[in-house]
Amino acid sequence: MSCRSTEIRKAQAQAGARFHRELNPSSLDKPAFLMNVPFSLAADVPNNVWMEELDEQKRRVDVPRALNQFMQLYHYIAAEALVYLLPTPAEAGLQDLVYSANTGVVLEHLPEPDTVVLSNFATDVRRAETPIAERFFDAMGYNVVVPPHHFEGEAELKHLYDNVYIGGYGIRSERAAHEWLESEFDMQVVKLEETDPHLYHLDCTIFPLTRDDTLVCTEMYSRDEVAQIEKVTNIIDVSVDDCYSGVCNNVRLGNLLLNASNIQEMRRDNPDYGYELAKNRRLEDIAAEQGFEVAFFNLGEYLKSGALLSCMVMHLNRKSYDIALI
Repeated sequence: MSCRSTEIRKAQAQAGARFHRELNPSSLDKPAFLMNVPFSLAADVPNNVWMEELDEQKRRVDVPRALNQFMQLYHYIAAEALVYLLPTPAEAGLQDLVYSANTGVVLEHLPEPDTVVLSNFATDVRRAETPIAERFFDAMGYNVVVPPHHFEGEAELKHLYDNVYIGGYGIRSERAAHEWLESEFDMQVVKLEETDPHLYHLDCTIFPLTRDDTLVCTEMYSRDEVAQIEKVTNIIDVSVDDCYSGVCNNVRLGNLLLNASNIQEMRRDNPDYGYELAKNRRLEDIAAEQGFEVAFFNLGEYLKSGALLSCMVMHLNRKSYDIALI
């Protein structure tokens, strides 16, 4: 091979490397998310209190129905955003891989949008997911890190603005994980202790609505913790009952709030009907006041895992938060 050919190949390789580093889903000017088709979805191993309250028969997943519910959500999001699909390897025991919000979190405040912090799971049934995500993001050209402490992705870490985040700990994640993130990535994390086993991730009680406003279940936190939140964001208070029904388990897509609700298939004499109705109305009221609309999705098969809509979507960027509301 001639020297000229060698130089050309080197230049092409360098250009390709620059392209690979600079252009990834997180760098796009439109919203980008990660989801996983529920090929391996199951609820065999109860790993949260919601699942423990159901017997084995009631936890049995109707896979065709789960796929149909997933596709409705996927098509809706993909119409307005880029949606990457995390591959499902032919491995046993990946019952929760579909809950990609626990896969990790892309750090928004860094100069380059190419660092993803993957989860260090506390439960045995989910630990095999991290190597799968590591291979995926490494192939995409991301800087992949795994914290030395238990941490469960963006379900436990919410970006507000600049280098300011809110982080949850106490049930699935450790406070030390957020302290490690602060020291490693020059970020400020308002750390909130989770104490209710039914609200075992931060996304059950906290939802950043805009760069300035955040849904917060103040009942679940100490006066000092609430004061720390008030220093960094405007609080829109929501009740514990509404949080049990998923008022904070949203995904923002432009001026839309996506939320799970199976109220259409609930009988009015169902003891949960009133709670679900109250949650939906509360969310619709908040949306109307803030200039949003709400889209509800029936994700009843995922309730068997104790999961709601926000569990199924990982942000690769938060461009929706840059969209001005009218």
